Amino acid sequence: MEQHSRTDAYTDRYAARAAGMVPSEIRALFAMAARPEVVSLAGGMPNVSALPLDAVGQMIGDLVAGRGADVLQYGSAQGDERLREHICDVMSLEGVQASADDVVVTVGAQQALDLITKIFVDPGDVILAEAPSYVGALGTFASYQADVVHVPLDEAGLIPSALREALARLRREGRPVKFLYTVPTFQNPAGVTLTTARRAQILEICAEYDVLVVEDNPYGLLGFEGEPMRALRADDSERVIYLGSFSKTIASGLRVGWVLAPHAVRAKLVLAAESAILCPSNFSQLAVREYLATQPWQEQIKDFRELYRTRRDTMLGSLEQFMPDGCTWTRPAGGFFVWLTLPEGLDAKAMAPRAIAERVAYVPGTGFYADGTGHRHMRLSYCFPEPHRIREGVRRLAAVVEDEIRLRDTFGGAVTDGDSGVQAPGPDVV
Repeated sequence: MEQHSRTDAYTDRYAARAAGMVPSEIRALFAMAARPEVVSLAGGMPNVSALPLDAVGQMIGDLVAGRGADVLQYGSAQGDERLREHICDVMSLEGVQASADDVVVTVGAQQALDLITKIFVDPGDVILAEAPSYVGALGTFASYQADVVHVPLDEAGLIPSALREALARLRREGRPVKFLYTVPTFQNPAGVTLTTARRAQILEICAEYDVLVVEDNPYGLLGFEGEPMRALRADDSERVIYLGSFSKTIASGLRVGWVLAPHAVRAKLVLAAESAILCPSNFSQLAVREYLATQPWQEQIKDFRELYRTRRDTMLGSLEQFMPDGCTWTRPAGGFFVWLTLPEGLDAKAMAPRAIAERVAYVPGTGFYADGTGHRHMRLSYCFPEPHRIREGVRRLAAVVEDEIRLRDTFGGAVTDGDSGVQAPGPDVV
């Protein structure tokens, strides 16, 4: 306590929940990774330069010039009605049939996560989450003092038998579960996708144990093979709360996301949104609405898919060429990320400063586990760098890994992984 008070005079004044508010490992890396000589395979930033920026700029200029008195005014806490109708059209591509009245527009999907946790979770409540899981969700859950219990995934997504086992154990312990949090399609950070057969099993198990599902789906339309997967929400309208975002399919800087929830939950979300922000940005909402109404947005998504497919292929080919034996990685069919597992005895978190010194950045796996495990894993992002930069970044990273292996073999030491009980993707998904 004394050490904290020397650096922060307000330590004793903060609410207990503030103890869980700590910087994510991704954010801590950004300052170093932003240096031009560093190839950043860390941040999951969408490649907005692929947008027709001239056309979008003209559209926004015309919107402000013609309707500025509306565009720059306050709006509704639930969000613009016509935008919510467009959102329903977007979700229909994943089999979701919904009413605009049950959609709440949010400041990105991140605010949606915050609102859902705010209305459902008391300190000490249990949330189930995939292992590994999206770091932004874990930060939100920590800020509301939730007890996150991880459920392992493999190359086919969340493991149904592990989910059932966790729910049965928690029931025996008298610890009810508020909801299951999952990114079922092109998961962040692992890049894996829940199979169709497992989707049905997950919904069946959650119905059996009367558990809500929070389906976070920012990458669902960015698949590289075939039609979009059918969303969990498409097959259960009362148990599944669906989160979506335009950050990946239009532009992250607009900060427009949404929640689709059962009607009673929607009412609570609107009240929570009013207390948090009064209303989401009318400017951003109407810009997105105009884009969806006037621009060939589905064709633009196809362009994004091809751009990210090329980068995915470059990363996978580079990993095959450069990475030493003992490394394994996932092969995503969409989205932004590859999940790499290091050989036994290596620690991705300890290795990160040495990688920065060799001018390459990644996100250590520990940031994606509530309990700080995941030392042998790292998330690699291929969405933003140009293909030649991806290739060079993987080459640099492979050299760092080779050096770490030599050090391990020379000194005979092994880093304790601490991953017991957490089944991350392994050799069977290389």
